[in-house]
Amino acid sequence: MRKILITGGPSSGKTMLVNELEKVGFNCFKEISREITKEWKKKGVDQLFLTDPIAFSKILYKGRLSQYKSAKNHNKNYVFDRGPIDVIAYLNFKNITYNSELFKSSTELNYDFSFILPPWEEIYTNDFERYESFEECEKINQNLVKTYNEYKINLIEVPKFSVKERVNFINECLSNE
Repeated sequence: MRKILITGGPSSGKTMLVNELEKVGFNCFKEISREITKEWKKKGVDQLFLTDPIAFSKILYKGRLSQYKSAKNHNKNYVFDRGPIDVIAYLNFKNITYNSELFKSSTELNYDFSFILPPWEEIYTNDFERYESFEECEKINQNLVKTYNEYKINLIEVPKFSVKERVNFINECLSNE
């Protein structure tokens, strides 16, 4: 079994890439932050991360950690659209103080391959859940790289290719193991 992380700032092509990887046979865990945001919107909170970043981060971290732990079949490759450590990077990006004990299990996370999609202005869009400016996306990317480095997880940058070429790039990396 291999655990494969796909990370990157908002609107860098992660969801499209993960969807394509799923089409070609990978077992994929989808991004859950939009679902959490929509769920809380139904409760009357427009942006839980902006209203209560620690509460949102706890929920998101727990969900992503649950995804990570549920990958158990030794005969499969698992792709994760973001990981628990992304939560820490976002809090750092926003300069939000948090109790590091909340995320102590991050030291136990390990991926066989960790890919990062760089900010890409030509494909960047925002919407209700993705409210960051492109400049903020660049800073988020910097925080992701810094935070993953702090956890000693090496990130492989995926070039700004078409989705199919990105899938080929990942497959090449996996086959060169």
